[in-house]
Amino acid sequence: MNNLDQKKFPIGQFLQPENISREELTVAIDTISDFPKRLKKLIENWSDEQLDTPYREGGWTVRQLVNHLADSHINSFTRFKLALTEDNPTIKPYDEAKWAELADSATMPVKPALRMIKGTHQRWSVLLKSLTEEQFNRTFHHPEQNINYTLKNNAVLYAWHCNHHFAHIENLKNEKGW
Repeated sequence: MNNLDQKKFPIGQFLQPENISREELTVAIDTISDFPKRLKKLIENWSDEQLDTPYREGGWTVRQLVNHLADSHINSFTRFKLALTEDNPTIKPYDEAKWAELADSATMPVKPALRMIKGTHQRWSVLLKSLTEEQFNRTFHHPEQNINYTLKNNAVLYAWHCNHHFAHIENLKNEKGW
């Protein structure tokens, strides 16, 4: 893996497991549950200059990453609820890169996004911990990828997503000596 790939995917690209054990699912749920406090602890005292630093050349700023996490995780939580209440619903994709360029992502303080992440993850965690195996096997359809995702697959993906962007920020912090 070259340096750019390492900066883009510091924990490696997501690889969907063929089978997900109950233990792996529990780890994913714990990661989702703990993520808001881990993220807050990492960036809570950062200056605007630090928040406006890209995690890599050509990449998003930390501010954009935090706002992206709020946007993405709210969308994922909504997809869970749709899949639990409808039969294989087709979800609405969105252009995350364009969302990251909007003023609320690019210029706002991160505290509102951190509050959104905290609230979303609190609700999401309660929901995840309540699901049966049958419910975790419910699906939604992603029209751009033409794939049906199980909620079990999506839980593991979003645990990776938490760790993926956390590593972007943590690596920047370490690189800059902050």
